[in-house]
Amino acid sequence: MQPAISFRNFSFRYKSQAQATLNNIYLDIAPGEKIWIAGPSGSGKSTLAHCINGLIPFSYGGEVSGSLYIGGREMSGQEIFERSRRIGTILQNPDAQFVGQTVGEDVAFQMENEQVPQPEMKVRVYESLDLVGMLAYEGQGPHDLSGGQKQRVSLAGVLTSNADILLFDEPLANLDPESGIRAMQLIEEIHRTGGKTVIIIEHRVEDVLAQPVDRIIVMNEGEIAAIGTPEALLRDGTLPRYGLRQPLYLNALEYAGISLEKVEELRTPESVRISARDGEGSPVTHEGEFRKALDAWAGGDADEPILHREAPGEALLELRNVSFAYTRRGNDAVRDVSFSIRAGERVALLGGNGAGKSTLSGLITGLLKPRSGTIALRGEDLAGWSIRKRGAEIGYVMQNPNHMITQHMIRDEVALGLAARGVPSPERERRADEALQICGLYPYRNWPVSGLSFGQKKRLTIAAILALEPRLMILDEPTAGQDYRHYTEFMDFIDRLAGRGMAFLFITHDMHLALEYADRAIVMAEGGIIASDPVARVLADGEVAGKARLRETSLSRFAKAWGLTSPPRFLQAFIEAEKKVKQAHEQ
Repeated sequence: MQPAISFRNFSFRYKSQAQATLNNIYLDIAPGEKIWIAGPSGSGKSTLAHCINGLIPFSYGGEVSGSLYIGGREMSGQEIFERSRRIGTILQNPDAQFVGQTVGEDVAFQMENEQVPQPEMKVRVYESLDLVGMLAYEGQGPHDLSGGQKQRVSLAGVLTSNADILLFDEPLANLDPESGIRAMQLIEEIHRTGGKTVIIIEHRVEDVLAQPVDRIIVMNEGEIAAIGTPEALLRDGTLPRYGLRQPLYLNALEYAGISLEKVEELRTPESVRISARDGEGSPVTHEGEFRKALDAWAGGDADEPILHREAPGEALLELRNVSFAYTRRGNDAVRDVSFSIRAGERVALLGGNGAGKSTLSGLITGLLKPRSGTIALRGEDLAGWSIRKRGAEIGYVMQNPNHMITQHMIRDEVALGLAARGVPSPERERRADEALQICGLYPYRNWPVSGLSFGQKKRLTIAAILALEPRLMILDEPTAGQDYRHYTEFMDFIDRLAGRGMAFLFITHDMHLALEYADRAIVMAEGGIIASDPVARVLADGEVAGKARLRETSLSRFAKAWGLTSPPRFLQAFIEAEKKVKQAHEQ
């Protein structure tokens, strides 16, 4: 069978760089395959995708060598319009794809360019919107939709083109856990029923593996480092070897002293089962003994109380009965919210899209004014503070880095706030360089911002706020688009800053971040707080997860699938084991 996509000795070097980003790529993707391209930031996976969909060389110039075939046709002389009819691309930022005033107009855009008759166009628009569950929104403006809804509209637009190949670039980056689950289910349904060739580029390992994948292609330093089935690559530890995070429940098994040779069906926590024999052909432990070993590792049979680490500092931020509505007669977007954050504390603010998390951050930073209630910093009511004064004490990193960046050069972006505050030049350069090093961007300090990926831009905005050294930092989805190595590096540094007294509020859909780095979790739903507890207990509570549209962690799901005595204790044991591993690496 002729490959849908074929690379032969393919290399690419951006015209602004001395070294090639892709080197000697040999790769065949069969028609109808579902492929996950994984790798750390800078590994070349996005560049490979841009070569497939034609953004290279039409939008990003450079030097190409070797050959790329799509459907058996060599691509070097083909125009991007022709290629777009075969390959549909869904970008990680759907706002960048919208061109229509309404959802229906946007979905019809490509058919209009192809002069499809209007009656046929309407039928195909309605069919595509119905398939992705967005037919009821046909007349709405696309920019008014939630992140998950925007992704589905982008997908509907691609489906109307009848493209044979669908390329998803970080499709989960801006989605809450529940929307992410639905997105991956929808992609699988389209793959299964439509016979499409599907290529996914994504950092959220467990979310991708929740649905079947034929092969994983691991890239590293511009080359293909490994190709294999999920089962094979999970079993031999390929993902962590190249800076990617393997599913947490597999780490937990290893921490508990259970070899992966003794288990099978590793792709999801519910599918894991004991092998009939181990790698040497010897009988494995009985299921009951296996369960007892996991319970013992988790701390015994008793459902012991789980306590979060009490931050030693004084109360820094306090909210008392805060409510807010966007219109005078509208429903409250934030309703009677009360909580406090102590100096040095790290708090995860969890909840689905529309729960009120971003509105709450606007109230804390002063962009919005509460309808009622009080917000105080170190005991002083912030009602009379200007946004500039608040900004000196409270740093805020937005979810979309493109909404924050104003400078053309990377170093200038980090130094901008310091210059505005009158920090002398030598001190300004020192603090800017330190922040760039923390966020893994120092090698790119003299690059233009346009040369960065979405994940790198996110780290740039974090660096710009870190350099200002606020007392409280609000991070809106800090790990969106981040590979595991860079995510770990800057989150570990945040740990050290917390040790010095800086407080952090993580607004996040990343349950792993909450589990490993937050002292406690505050959970919101419909504008109110429905839980405030140690993270392990919150994430093991199926009722809270359901109300807040969270996804239980794979650790909790594994513990329940195996009938362990206390899923919260299992999560807590994992946290403690992770800390020991990090401490061992630091010594």
